[in-house]
Amino acid sequence: MAQRTSLLRIICSFLLLVTAAQALRFELESKRAKDSRERCIRNFVGKDTLVVVTAIVSGNKGDGQTVNIQIRDMLGNEYGRPRDVAGEKRVVFTALGDAAFDVCFENIKTAKGNAYLSRDVELDIDIGADAKDWAAIQANEKLKPIEAELRHVEEAIAEVVDEMEYLRSREQKLRDTNESTNSRVKFFGIATTWLLVGLWAWQIMYLRAYFRSKHLI
Repeated sequence: MAQRTSLLRIICSFLLLVTAAQALRFELESKRAKDSRERCIRNFVGKDTLVVVTAIVSGNKGDGQTVNIQIRDMLGNEYGRPRDVAGEKRVVFTALGDAAFDVCFENIKTAKGNAYLSRDVELDIDIGADAKDWAAIQANEKLKPIEAELRHVEEAIAEVVDEMEYLRSREQKLRDTNESTNSRVKFFGIATTWLLVGLWAWQIMYLRAYFRSKHLI
């Protein structure tokens, strides 16, 4: 029994390691407001999926830099716009549609002078099963650690299956569109060919009638 439990723990740990989101770290240089440009990280999420965006920004407020964050998707929905972020900032939202969303950062320089200033940013995006607080779920439902891990893995696998099904449906739709386009192009090509043949025959008949009217043939 102990060996079986240990094996399950190893499997769960491996699967969680594979599915876990990796934190992204980067340096965000400060620019004057007129020269400031957003730096965006894009991710895809399905409709009604829970997303937790955690950003840890170095520095302190009032140090001559203002880091602003904006979270929006390709459908025009905005999920958060934290301003003057320093330290940890967490934004939790549920996606309103199947679309890619961007987490955008800008660092506006407010200090005088031309000294180089920057902030370090650590970004962690958890989606779906990874976004849930499993410690709280385990406590509320009185689950054993192995049960909580198995539940986590089960939901993560279900999300992968759903994503594969979504990709399959998208592929089917694109294939249908491609076949429809090919059919239209084929019929258009046939119609164009017959039109050219008809035009060629009309030109021969017209020229023959013209030459006969001029008594050339």
